[in-house]
Amino acid sequence: MTVRKVPDVTFRTRVRDEAIEGPNPYRWEDKTTADYFAGKRVVLFSLPGAFTPTCSTFQLPDFEKLYAEFQAQGIDEIYCVSVNDAFVMNAWGKTQGLKNVKLIPDGSGEFTRKMGMLVAKDNLGFGMRSWRYAAVIDNGIVEKWFEEEGFSDNCDSDPYGVSSPQNILENLKAGDAVAA
Repeated sequence: MTVRKVPDVTFRTRVRDEAIEGPNPYRWEDKTTADYFAGKRVVLFSLPGAFTPTCSTFQLPDFEKLYAEFQAQGIDEIYCVSVNDAFVMNAWGKTQGLKNVKLIPDGSGEFTRKMGMLVAKDNLGFGMRSWRYAAVIDNGIVEKWFEEEGFSDNCDSDPYGVSSPQNILENLKAGDAVAA
C-alpha cells in the first residue's frame, strides 16, 4: 500500500481577537497542515461548498452530533475543508452553531488540488471545488480513505454516503481499513 500524506499547505484563516474593537473582531492567522494534523488522529471531510443543501442539512450537522462517538474511537479532532474563503467558512460555522467540528478554509483550492480532489463544478456555477470525500488521518498520514463514486468534472450528480459520518464511524468501530 502506498503511503499517502496530507500535502504541506498554509491556510489563510480568520480568528476571533478580543483586542480588536468593532463589528468584525477577527484577524488573519496562517495555519499550516502541521498545525492541523501533526501528532493527532483526525477525521477530515471535504464537501463542494458551505451553505449547500447536503452539506448543511446532513453532512456537517451529523459530524457535529456524532463527535463524542468519534472521540470514543480515538479521534482527536474532526475537520471540514471546503474550497471557500475564511469569511464564508466562519459565517457558515456560525449559522450551523458548531462547537466540535473545526472548519478549514481552502480558499485557493491548493490543499484540495494537492489531495487530488479538485473538480470543476461549472455546471452548478461553482467553479473549481472539492469532490466529496473523507479520510482518517493519523499524524499527517492517511489511514482510511472514503471517496464518493463518480469523481469527475461537472458531474451530473452529487453522491453522498461513502463519506458520511455514519459510514466512517461504522468502519472505525469495525476496524475495517479502506485502502488509501
